Parts: sequence; structure tokens; C-alpha cells
Amino acid sequence: MSQQPVDDLRALIGDAQRIVIFTGAGISTESGIPDFRSPGGIWTRYKPIMFDDFMRSAESRRESWRRKIETDKTMTVAQPNRGHLAVAALVNRGLCTAVITQNIDGLHQVSGVPADQVIELHGNSTYAKCLDCDTRMEIPPILEAFARDETMPECPSCSSEYVKTATISFGQSMPEAEMRRAEIATNNCDLMIAIGSSLQVYPAAGFPIMAKRVGAKLAILNREATELDQYADLLVHEEIGPTLGAAVGLN
Repeated sequence: MSQQPVDDLRALIGDAQRIVIFTGAGISTESGIPDFRSPGGIWTRYKPIMFDDFMRSAESRRESWRRKIETDKTMTVAQPNRGHLAVAALVNRGLCTAVITQNIDGLHQVSGVPADQVIELHGNSTYAKCLDCDTRMEIPPILEAFARDETMPECPSCSSEYVKTATISFGQSMPEAEMRRAEIATNNCDLMIAIGSSLQVYPAAGFPIMAKRVGAKLAILNREATELDQYADLLVHEEIGPTLGAAVGLN
């Protein structure tokens, strides 16, 4: 790894007072969670279940829980890596006001970022919610019952059968409150660091451009080229954990 990108990123961070971090799947691949789109990812093996199909078909709901059992074999054992810890360090030093994430793994919270500073645009797969009354349900009891005989979850509050992981499915509306929080944070930042995202999934990928429009600097840290490289004030194509960890001074 070249020292120059680390020094350049450290300088940008040192000049900033209101950093917003934007993260995608790439920050979690170093924790062993495959990008859904990459070879071996779930979307290369299964066709995504559309939200309308989930609502319309009991079999689609059943299939979604089969896939949850499969993905949890990797996700539930994953631990934050150096990239997550570096982000948490920036938050806990008071330099980063918010972490906007496309990820659903909850690793930013596990790494030490306060939950109220994590804005989850695509939801969270570590718990489930009733789509009728919004009751939160924990995943392990659901999967334990389902693994026995494919018993489908039922909401304990309203008896609804429409219970799903608290993630945003294809065709499902983006969460209005989180989108608004992300917009406010972006409009008030002076540096956005986009990490581990191809920046091609909208509307989430619109936040780095929004940051540029309000005069903030934009740094992009990703192993591969992204859709927004041309707009970056600093472009770093390196491993995420080692680069960000060095830039923020983690041992």
C-alpha cells in the first residue's frame, strides 16, 4: 500500500469538522460478508424476491426465510474489521456526525458507533418487523421454529403473517425518515468519505453528489473504480481497512 493516499486522506480528515461517512458492501467484505452482487454473493445464486411477491405469496415469504438461514451462516459470525473500527474512531472523536450506510449487517453499531448516528438506508437484517403494526421481533426464535418444520413467523402483537427482516426489499419504498436524516447530515457536512460502494445504486448513491453540491469535499475509498470517481477530490483504490485505519491512526 502506498503511503501517499494515506497521507492525503489523513490531511482531508484533519481539515474537516463535520465528516459524514457513506459505506457500502465493500467495507464488510473484509469481515467475510460477501457483496450480494459479487461472485458467490446471494444475488448471483438466487433471483431477488420482489416486495410485491413477498406480500402476495406465502411461498415467497417462505423462500425469504430459507435464504435468511443461508445468509446468517456468514453474517451472524462476522465481526467488525479495521475499517469499521476506524469509522467508529472518527465518530467517537466527534469528527464524524453520521454514518450513512447501504449495509444491513449492523456491524457499524457492533464496532462502537452509537445507533442514533447510523443511518441505515436499506434497513437491518439482524431483526425482523411486522409490516402491519411495526412490532420488532428477534431473529433467532423465528429461525429456530422455521428450521424445524418451516413454521412461518406470526406477529405477537397483531397476529399478522407479514413479518420480514427489517430490510428494504426490491420494489419496497425507501424509508422516509432515514432518507431525510441522511439528507440533513449531508447538507451539513464539510467532508464526505464514501467507502466500499460502487456508487451505482440510487437513490442512496445520490448523497455523495449532494455533498459536492453544498461545497463539501468528497473522498472515495474503494478497491475498484466507481460511478462517481470523476467527482472525487481524493480517489483511493486500496484495501479499505488498512488504508482508513492508518489514516485515522489506529494501531
